[in-house]
Amino acid sequence: MTGEHPVEPVFYTPVTAAANLRRSALLGGALSVIAIVVCAIQGHVLMGVFGFVGIGLGAYNNKLLQKSVIRYAMNAEIGKKQFRRGVMGRLGLVTLLAIGVGLLVRPDGLGVFVGLAVFQILMLIGAAVPVFRSLRPTS
Repeated sequence: MTGEHPVEPVFYTPVTAAANLRRSALLGGALSVIAIVVCAIQGHVLMGVFGFVGIGLGAYNNKLLQKSVIRYAMNAEIGKKQFRRGVMGRLGLVTLLAIGVGLLVRPDGLGVFVGLAVFQILMLIGAAVPVFRSLRPTS
């Protein structure tokens, strides 16, 4: 067994989806305040406000998704088709709201899309960081 390293289990506490959502929403809110100030300086305060709305829509959709996943996992009566229909319905509604605001309040309404994108990036980073930390070798 010379030269072999024993395999040690990696112990870490995985970040829960609820904690990641909470952290992402708080960080998104802080970024929204900065965005509103920067956009106001540029003369487009509504773009910053709509960015905040986009972050809020993303957070609300994610919260509803988490509840839906838990309901699906706990209730055998809910089928995949019903679950998918709920997910697609929510995504469709969020998309229609974003497109509606984007078209009705040009160009500032495009901030909704920016807010949605920023929220998704924050969620991805929040989920990826603990995974990357667990992959680092310990000394």
